[in-house]
Amino acid sequence: MNITRENLSDLELCIKVDIEENDYIENVNKQLKDYQKKATVPGFRKGMAPMGLIQRMYKGAIVGDAVQNTLNTSLFKYIDDEKLHILGMPMSNDEKTGDVDFSKQTSFSFYFDVAIAPEFNVAWDKVDVKYNQIKVTAKEVDAELNNVVNRYGKFETPETIGAGDIVYGKLVELDKKGAVKEGGVDTFVSLNLLNLKDEELMPLFEGKKAEEKIVFNMAKAFPVADIERALHLDNATAKKFKSDVELTVSGVSRIIPHELNDELFQMVFPGQKFKDEAAFRKAIQKEIEKANSEQSDWLFVNQVRKALVDSFDAPLPENFLKRWFASRGEKDMTMESIEADWNEKYLPSLRWELIESKLEEILPVEPTSNQIVDYVKDILRRNDQKVEGETKEQTEERLEKAARSIAADRKNVQQIVDRIYADNLAKIFKDQLKPEVEKVSAKEFGERAKA
Repeated sequence: MNITRENLSDLELCIKVDIEENDYIENVNKQLKDYQKKATVPGFRKGMAPMGLIQRMYKGAIVGDAVQNTLNTSLFKYIDDEKLHILGMPMSNDEKTGDVDFSKQTSFSFYFDVAIAPEFNVAWDKVDVKYNQIKVTAKEVDAELNNVVNRYGKFETPETIGAGDIVYGKLVELDKKGAVKEGGVDTFVSLNLLNLKDEELMPLFEGKKAEEKIVFNMAKAFPVADIERALHLDNATAKKFKSDVELTVSGVSRIIPHELNDELFQMVFPGQKFKDEAAFRKAIQKEIEKANSEQSDWLFVNQVRKALVDSFDAPLPENFLKRWFASRGEKDMTMESIEADWNEKYLPSLRWELIESKLEEILPVEPTSNQIVDYVKDILRRNDQKVEGETKEQTEERLEKAARSIAADRKNVQQIVDRIYADNLAKIFKDQLKPEVEKVSAKEFGERAKA
């Protein structure tokens, strides 16, 4: 066997693979003997057909398979040995190879067109991206503090409805005449009066008790999300729901907020000490900032990624790559569609793949199996119900086993994979760029994220 290559340009090669009979004949003879033993040929007992007959019947196909296997193995070994960083896959040059007859030929020459990735450096110096950090307002801290005291508060079941209560009951849709609408919504609901859109509607509910009826317009009283949840509607239908409804009250729940004291502080932040409410509020603010950091990282990664792709100026063998995409035989992927989408779709994707390969030299970008398992295990640990009598080692072993089982199915953890991938990119980008932090309002952040 002999493999040579011809440089067609700086980024394109033609690789020639010469295969001689001694490269594959041993495998062919072995398979022919196996066929002879198993073949059932009319006029001969099983396994007794003459080898000459077996060769005439099967040798061409067997040689074809053996040569193809030898060709594929040797071609990719050559690419690995020569450390060729190829783009796409080698494409057979049928014009140079010509017709091949496996039944008559014993030696073969195959030609392949190959594209080589260009040499380049990641253009960090051309990236001017700030790290957008969302400002946490006192109003947001107040809202989260309110959620905390209610989350750890106690439930009461008063006889009459008051502001901020959760009301339970049967709700029916009314027609334009105020009668129960035939075929309309008829369901048991829970409505949180904290979500009332208009405080002026509160008198409709206040003071009512079990078995009393309340008539109101659902769309005017509650946001779409509440309508969607309470009436079991999809979002589009919930947006269109404008009917009056009649609620027959069956019960009321009221949350008595937990006092702001050491007991609450320890329940929210176990093991931490807070000298006063101000310190507790500061810890809540940091938690909000931590939650916001995922959004900040996401925006930062997307902005840096775009900047790197836009600044990529190394040449690419575009004609070869267009032919390679078209040769893959994917549905609706014609040369015309590839040409039309080249600059907006294919070229940015190719550039990013090359940049990503450079990033891998700094830090692995693709999540490893262990990273995925550790992430899943951390989620399980945060929500784990302790098993009585279980040791710490037994708990870890149980969580490890469960995490590996979940992570084994990629569909279960695709969001986690995407999250770790983004985290890995964010770490590389921050280390390389040392970005300036710019604090912005949530509104301004949203506008930048849409840009």
